Amino acid sequence: MNRRTFVVNSILGTSSMATLTSFMNEMDGIKPSEEKMPVLFIGHGSPMNAIEHNEYHNSWIELGTKLPRPKAILTISAHWLTRDTRVTAMERPNTIHDFGGFPKELFAQQYPAPGSPDFAELTKKLITKTTVHSDYEWGLDHGTWSFLLPMYPDADIPVYQLSLDYYKPMQYHYELAKELLELRKKGVMVIGSGNIVHNLGMLNFSGQAYDWATEFDQRMKEFIVDQNHQGIVQYDKLGSIAKLAVPTHDHFLPLLYSIALQEKNEQISFFNEKTDMGSVSMRSFRIG
Repeated sequence: MNRRTFVVNSILGTSSMATLTSFMNEMDGIKPSEEKMPVLFIGHGSPMNAIEHNEYHNSWIELGTKLPRPKAILTISAHWLTRDTRVTAMERPNTIHDFGGFPKELFAQQYPAPGSPDFAELTKKLITKTTVHSDYEWGLDHGTWSFLLPMYPDADIPVYQLSLDYYKPMQYHYELAKELLELRKKGVMVIGSGNIVHNLGMLNFSGQAYDWATEFDQRMKEFIVDQNHQGIVQYDKLGSIAKLAVPTHDHFLPLLYSIALQEKNEQISFFNEKTDMGSVSMRSFRIG
C-alpha cells in the first residue's frame, strides 16, 4: 500500500472502495463528470466557413445544439505546429487571425472564450510521453475558433489548445493522444481539427473532387469504422493517393488525436462527408 492510500484509509477507516476513490479524486481537486464527453474530428476547411452560411457552417450550428455541454474544450488544431508539445494555459486566450487575403469581416471576428488553466495543468500531468510546456502566447487559432464561433456563439465554455510537434512520427502522436482519455471522464470535449485530404496546391474551383481524393477519403472512413487505427497511422502505405492527399501531414495529424480516444465498439457518426474545391475533404465525425 502506498503512503497516499494509507493516509486515506486512516481517515476513512472501513469505508467502501467507491468512497475511497471519490475521496482521492477530491484530494487531487478533480471531480468526475456526470457523463463521458464525446470526441470530435472537424474538417474545418477554409476560414471563411466561420462566417459564410454554407452547409458546413450550418452543420456546426446544429452540432452545438445536440452535443452535451462540456466543462471545457481541448482542441488539437492543424495550425499550431511546434518543435515540442505545449498547452495554452492563460486565463483569456487571444483570437488569432493566422491567415491572409480574406475579407475584413473575417479579420474582425473575435472568439472571447475563457481559457482553462486548471485543465491545462491536468493535461500536462496526464501526458507522460513527453514534457508539456505551459504556453501563454498562442491563443486560439482559426483551426479552433472558425467552427466554435457557429457551434458555441456565446463563447462561454473554456477553450484551450494542445500543440502538435510536427517533427515526431505518426505513431508517437497516436500514443500521446491515448494519454488524454481521462479528460473525457472529467468533462472535457476533445476535438481534432484538420482535414483528412488537404492539398491546397491542387484546388479545383469547379468543385469536382479528384478521384484520388475520393479514394483516400473513403479508405480512411473504412479504417475509422473498422477501428483499424494502424491503417490510419500508416496511411503512407497507400502509396500515390496518400502522397497526393497528404502532401504535408499538418492537417492529418489532428485525426490521430480523435481516433486514439475511440474506445472499443464506441458509436461513431459522420457528417460533412464532402470534398471541397476538389482536394480538401470536409469529412467530420463524432465518437460517443
